[in-house]
Parts: sequence; C-alpha cells; structure tokens
Amino acid sequence: MPARILRFSAIALAACLAAAPAALAQDGHGAHSHGAGASQAYMDAMTSMNEEMEKMEMTGEAGIDFALMMIPHHQSAIDMARAYLDSGENDPELTKLSQDIVAAQESEIAFLRAWLAKNGH
Repeated sequence: MPARILRFSAIALAACLAAAPAALAQDGHGAHSHGAGASQAYMDAMTSMNEEMEKMEMTGEAGIDFALMMIPHHQSAIDMARAYLDSGENDPELTKLSQDIVAAQESEIAFLRAWLAKNGH
C-alpha cells in the first residue's frame, strides 16, 4: 500500500479517535442512544472510504489521482453527514452543517466525475 494512503488513513483514524472523548463525555457512558447508531455509521463511512482508496491504483498523474481519491473522501463526508441527520439529534447548527456538507460534496463529486470523463478516465 502506498505510503500516502497509509498517511491519509492514519490521519482520518486520528480525527475519529480525537472525536471519541467528546462522545463519551455526553453521558459518561458513551454516546446517547440516538447517537450510537450514528457513531457506528461514522466508523462504517471511514472504513468504506479506506477500502475504496486502498483498492485504487495510482496513475502517477497528480490531477487524475487527486480526483480519484477525492471521490471516496467526499462520499465519506456525505455518509457521515447523513448519519448525523438520521440520528434524530437535530442540533440546528449541526443539522445545517450536515445539509451543507451533503450538497457541497455531492456537487464536488459530480464535478470530479465530469473532470475525469473529460480527461479520459
């Protein structure tokens, strides 16, 4: 596995682990019941992203590789945002952010796919 994928995976995992204490602090025993499913969905999104990225063969073309790698990265953000929206927590600020993330990341994925098609991939 290329070192840059391992670095990216390690950074993504570190970000998830850094968020864990906040979830545990919510009630002293872990996430609230409506958050437990979301927490698993966040981890599933990260796992899926890492699996997709690990399967990719780098082309050596910076633009192509960037576009290919960003699609699963953005999809993971969408999956995490949707998991929050489905959690039932409904914090107005996080709800708005999650909705914005879904819209922005879907738009960026569409752009990346069109760019890849235009550039023969």
